Amino acid sequence: MKDYYQMLGVEKDADDDEIRSRYRSLAMEYHPDRNPDDPQAEEKFKEVAEAYGVLTDRVKREQYDSWQKMGGAHSQNQDGFRY
Repeated sequence: MKDYYQMLGVEKDADDDEIRSRYRSLAMEYHPDRNPDDPQAEEKFKEVAEAYGVLTDRVKREQYDSWQKMGGAHSQNQDGFRY
């Protein structure tokens, strides 16, 4: 189960400014242009972008938080959280 808060290194009560700041820092660190020969950095970049997209959207974040409270129950297709 992906923990978007953990991916960004923020607490669950983090505000948008804190999330945005942490995302920008991680995006710069893992950006593929800065790590052209590191496929793991590219994957990490995609993960933090996904986390940022969910946690900065009020509706998606509420859905994600509800999903986590239910223990991260998998959807019918076993892919985990879907918004």
